[in-house]
Amino acid sequence: MINFLGTIYGYYWYKEQLLQTSWWLWPFVPDSPTASLFFCFVLIALLLHKKWPLVEAYAAVTLFKYGIWATIMILWTNQLGGKLQWEHYMLMTSHVAMAVQALLYNRYYSFKLKHVAIVALLTITNDLYDYTLGIYPTLDWRLESYLSTVYLFTFSLSILSVFLFSLLVKLRLEEKNKILS
Repeated sequence: MINFLGTIYGYYWYKEQLLQTSWWLWPFVPDSPTASLFFCFVLIALLLHKKWPLVEAYAAVTLFKYGIWATIMILWTNQLGGKLQWEHYMLMTSHVAMAVQALLYNRYYSFKLKHVAIVALLTITNDLYDYTLGIYPTLDWRLESYLSTVYLFTFSLSILSVFLFSLLVKLRLEEKNKILS
């Protein structure tokens, strides 16, 4: 229920940016709520005893990535003189929880490296669209002069997230093989 409500709030948070963006780019705009939405699908699948590996991979990689990304952007803004309001603390708590959820549910995931590879392509495409077409999440004005650094950080975080979940797939498969042997 918390993920579902957070997803709704996230799409609401992006409403102005969506209204200013061409409709065909909308799937690339609301990053965190889309990650959370896909995790809601993962939770539904688990309750139904179903496996949706590509959805699981997308949720895991993007939950982790955007959970870390949003928290760092808020803290960075604070370091540049921005004052943290209650909304910032709520956003940081919910985004850190997203990253933690992605890791905690690892034992339930069924995705393989091929699914992570597809998600890598989608995630990197999203980064390219964000920073070449200017549809990245609205940043505090203090961060705008650091846009190239934000892009580099975002891209690096995509690579790290893909690498992390690729490693977790490998470890999960090794554990499964140990149990079977």
